[in-house]
Amino acid sequence: MSIDKLDLQSPDLVNENFKKLAALFPNCVTESAEGKAIDFDLLKQELSHAVIEGNRERYRLEWPGKREAIVTANLPTTKTLRPVREDSVDFDNTENLYIEGDNLEVLKILQESYFGKIKMIYIDPPYNTGNDFVYRDNFTGDKDEELFESGQIDEYNRRLVANPEASGRYHSDWLSMMYPRLKLARNLLTEDGVIFISIDDNEAHNLRKICDEVFGEGNLLGVIANVNNPKGRSDDAFIATAHEYVAVYSRDISKASVYGFEPEDKVIKRYNKTDCSGLKYREIDLRKTGDADKRSDRPDMFYYFYADPNSLEIIEVSKEKRANDLLEIIPVKDDGSDGRWRWGFLTAKENLVDLLVKYMPNREIWGVFEKDYLDGRPPLKSTSAWTHKDVNSERGSEQMVDLGFDKETFSRPKPLGTLRRTIEVGTIPKEKSIVLDFFSGSAGIAHAVFELVGDAKRDLSFILVQLPEQTDEKSEAYKVGYENICEIGKERIRRAANKIKEEKRAIAKQEGMFADFEDTQDYGFRVYRLADSNMQDVYYRPQDYKQEALDLFSDNIKPDRSPDDLLAQVMLDWGLPLSYKIEQSTINGKQVFKVAQDSLFACFDKGIDEAFAKEIAKEKPLRIVFRDNGFASDTAKTNVQQLLKQLSPETEMKVI
Repeated sequence: MSIDKLDLQSPDLVNENFKKLAALFPNCVTESAEGKAIDFDLLKQELSHAVIEGNRERYRLEWPGKREAIVTANLPTTKTLRPVREDSVDFDNTENLYIEGDNLEVLKILQESYFGKIKMIYIDPPYNTGNDFVYRDNFTGDKDEELFESGQIDEYNRRLVANPEASGRYHSDWLSMMYPRLKLARNLLTEDGVIFISIDDNEAHNLRKICDEVFGEGNLLGVIANVNNPKGRSDDAFIATAHEYVAVYSRDISKASVYGFEPEDKVIKRYNKTDCSGLKYREIDLRKTGDADKRSDRPDMFYYFYADPNSLEIIEVSKEKRANDLLEIIPVKDDGSDGRWRWGFLTAKENLVDLLVKYMPNREIWGVFEKDYLDGRPPLKSTSAWTHKDVNSERGSEQMVDLGFDKETFSRPKPLGTLRRTIEVGTIPKEKSIVLDFFSGSAGIAHAVFELVGDAKRDLSFILVQLPEQTDEKSEAYKVGYENICEIGKERIRRAANKIKEEKRAIAKQEGMFADFEDTQDYGFRVYRLADSNMQDVYYRPQDYKQEALDLFSDNIKPDRSPDDLLAQVMLDWGLPLSYKIEQSTINGKQVFKVAQDSLFACFDKGIDEAFAKEIAKEKPLRIVFRDNGFASDTAKTNVQQLLKQLSPETEMKVI
């Protein structure tokens, strides 16, 4: 039994009074920059029968730090992304990206190259349970502190901080973390793009409010109750929580495009008829059933079908009753009264080929049935409640084990069912799309993308962003060599790719097609790491240096940076996607990077002269970039520029 320790300090009367007021008037508790506080204007109103004059009321979401969060989103960054070829797979050819670093900085870096180009974003941010961490964004540190903020964390400059429920800024810190990231993410969405955000009850209400502000209240597509724990959490005090939420917003609801789910096997089995062309269909009664099924409900949807009594071919559809020898069919309810059809008159008249007449012996009447074909069937529209077995949280850990990981390697990975379903709703078949996840965790989105592409259901590439958060030294992940979460994510992508490749090869063998089997799927990914700029600090802040110090910077590029590093920053600065194919060649003894064929040429070697310019001009690139001190002489620099203008006038030349 533990013994209570003496407090050894005088009573905190203010805190005691605060607790008493909070118990009496919980609606008057708010948050300030210093922590929890009492809204005295509101308290005055609670203690008065008359309206108390105070700050003007208005409908908006406020929290301490909101202005700083807005400024944080707008602050420019000089950071860049450095390629990590040794961790990548098929670096030069793949279109998939894995970026290590603080997602706020990465989102800023991606603004130009990916503005309006991301079809779908999925994120599973910290839920603010009181036991997880939030990002603390601080841009007021000195230069030395900033150098540590390259996406890594250490004991002197933490980007992830604990946010217990007892914190006076419990909700405010979470809101300040999410707001600038969502603001930047919106810019990346295509006009028809959508974002899916997983969340639970802790911040679901606040997430809706900031998304209403960032994306616009009218751009909410829906909120999905994702039943990921059907039995409910046994440790909940009153009601066992069985679900979390997925909030879905569009960039512009008037242009938003979403899809849905392909029919499941139990639905496909209903298509048990085959026409003369071999196409499968099912028969659906054209009579309306359920609510508003009476003739009086929709008089315009009551009309007559006339069919040949021998061939049962429909001869005519009429709004008026006819006197003839044909078989007359009208919609009749079970009680014998007049009903109505599901189709309007014109629709029926224009689609007679898809209708057939059948006798229903159980009702002793004739009916008209629609031939509903499986081919061309629209997808199943997602409902606002996902009760599918594949969204169960337990599946996430099982899927990691299937890839050879220990069950404890990563805590609560999202199941592939949830991830696949968000992608199936948020992207369109046969449309080439980019999926972004900037809280990527164990890289489940990459796994889901590989599966959907492998099943020929989507044409996708991905961009994942993850802070290299250190794993606990006592954890199973650390014991087997994963020092941070990024190492787990990258390894999962590799293993998922190999598993899908092996499964496709096995199927080809089983079907006797292995000899002709050719797998063209993109299983690679380029790894980039957030870092401070490739340029010397004097490049950005020359006013901070005296003339004698400037002499030290004969080259404005940092000495430890490679041509690969420079190329990545050039592509970003020029607004080119990092997924573009990169080729390397040698021209006049110089290494030349060719990005997306002739979109960009880059040469960072020294000794660039007129002869090199003449050779480059033959290929007529759209853009070309050199190092500023890479020319053989000042005269050569001028001559190279003039030669390119003359021999390849469409080429835009720049230097770094």
